[in-house]
Amino acid sequence: MFVNTSFNVRGKPIICTPTDAFKCFMGTEMDVLAVGNYILRKEQQDEVLKENYEKRYELD
Repeated sequence: MFVNTSFNVRGKPIICTPTDAFKCFMGTEMDVLAVGNYILRKEQQDEVLKENYEKRYELD
């Protein structure tokens, strides 16, 4: 098991909401995300929901 007590990707803002957590989960190499009473597995998620997390936080 891997537990990241400050949920974020190095150099990116800390995750504050379940929506941010899901977007980070879908845009990174995490396999499983636990939020409250829910456990989400990457292979069970719709590929359409995947977004490029790195591009989201690029600086202009």
